[in-house]
Amino acid sequence: LLQLQPPARAAPLTARGPAACYGTSITSAKIQVNGVHLHYQQTGEGSHAVLLLPGMLGSGQTDFGPQLKSMNKQLFTVVAWDPRGYGKSIPPSRDFPPDFFERDAKDAVDLMQALKFKKFSLLGWSDGGITALIAAARYPNLIHKLVVWGANASVTQEDVRIYNGIRDVSKWSEKVKKPLEELYGHKYFAETCEAWVDGISRFAENSDGNICQQLLPDIKCPTFIIHGEKDPLVPQAHAEYIHKHIKGSRLLLMPEGKHNLHLRFAKDFNREVENFLR
Repeated sequence: LLQLQPPARAAPLTARGPAACYGTSITSAKIQVNGVHLHYQQTGEGSHAVLLLPGMLGSGQTDFGPQLKSMNKQLFTVVAWDPRGYGKSIPPSRDFPPDFFERDAKDAVDLMQALKFKKFSLLGWSDGGITALIAAARYPNLIHKLVVWGANASVTQEDVRIYNGIRDVSKWSEKVKKPLEELYGHKYFAETCEAWVDGISRFAENSDGNICQQLLPDIKCPTFIIHGEKDPLVPQAHAEYIHKHIKGSRLLLMPEGKHNLHLRFAKDFNREVENFLR
């Protein structure tokens, strides 16, 4: 209905638009991609398709509540996926071979193709940001725009020290731990976290700790990098490196932002991202 209004009259409506947008339900489904059944959630009916890529151990449900609920559903069709071995995309169990980011990037792009989206934008958080960087570089004709936050293109010895600090999930805060324990059960959650620390730490053995540094110059789509200045997991130098090596990219630093800035400051985050995607 909103779309039928001439722009002049639509303005007052869109000011209170999100309330009207909540009506669009969120569907959950599974689709077979590359030999596994990937779970995803989808909402909105906009012409601009957007894929949300979660972080380590994450899923659409645990990582993107405020985005699935509140992003503009007239402008965007929002898809949040669970990478293989995460969320409801189990089986298979999650593993971390040397190419796990490349595998996730192919799965993500092939999922969107299977859902019949010809071109789409990527919003990647943390590990999902690394996956999104790789996907944007590898499949330039399919990616419209790119937003990453809490991402890194390499792993330093300092990073390995930080990762080992979160290896034991019993030391995590209850708030962060609880939804993941509910999703996975304690055993799978604890073992997968340890396997992740081992898997990502292996990149530190590469020259320059490289994950995907060499791919950054291949990213041609408009790119927006957001970083929380108080992020305890990903030092700011990583965001600055990505910004420096993706031509024409934009960097926004959020002074109070931590690693989960899209949840903690969801309203500001959604506004910035929507403005960039328009």
